[in-house]
Amino acid sequence: MSALRMSLAGVALLAVLGAGGCGGDPAPAGGQAPVAHESQGRQVGGGDPAASGSGVGANNTSAAPAGDTTKRVFPLQGKGSYSHDHHDYPATDIIANCGLNALSPVDGTVLEVTRADTWTAKVNDGATRGGLSVSILGADGARYYMSHFSSINDGIEAGATVAAGQPVAKVGRTGDASACHIHFGLSPACQKTGDWWTRRGVIWPWSYLDAWKAGKEKSPVAELDAWQQQHGCPEKATVDR
Repeated sequence: MSALRMSLAGVALLAVLGAGGCGGDPAPAGGQAPVAHESQGRQVGGGDPAASGSGVGANNTSAAPAGDTTKRVFPLQGKGSYSHDHHDYPATDIIANCGLNALSPVDGTVLEVTRADTWTAKVNDGATRGGLSVSILGADGARYYMSHFSSINDGIEAGATVAAGQPVAKVGRTGDASACHIHFGLSPACQKTGDWWTRRGVIWPWSYLDAWKAGKEKSPVAELDAWQQQHGCPEKATVDR
């Protein structure tokens, strides 16, 4: 009966997240420093914004370089759970206690950092729903996005190089979030900065999270390339959530 109550509680928590917003533990993985990519990055709330990305074009794809050896890891240090579903658009909410370390899921370069929570329910601006957030251009050319943090680590700023498994922030519930969790999204680089409607996620991440949690390599690049070939880089949100 106790196990049943715990299971039902987990289902209830997932339901709350869907309706209300988001719209021994393993040690961080080590590894060699990743190859830095050119970053047209920006930092919001805690630094002056840099120039935004160069827009949609042939150089803003998620194609993996030849001989890709990009390392990828599960983006949470500690216990957490996640669903194979998400409201309104493809993404995953990783439910975890506030204060746990969120890890860079990939070797890469930081594109955007938002250190100030400016979301309000009255305005409900899609650009601010993530609260404190970080997006990373992986060494594979794909974009990895995480949000709702309570704080972001020193040194995590636009243009900084990060390694897979490196702590970047603390789990929180800033922005449009009703419980402590990490919103996790995968997308092509597209505009690199500012295009929140693409950045928040365009393909389902759970199969990749499953693999990384099991210590296996699985690249999202092929699926992201296929998505981009079909959709291009949208210039505005197609779903306002």
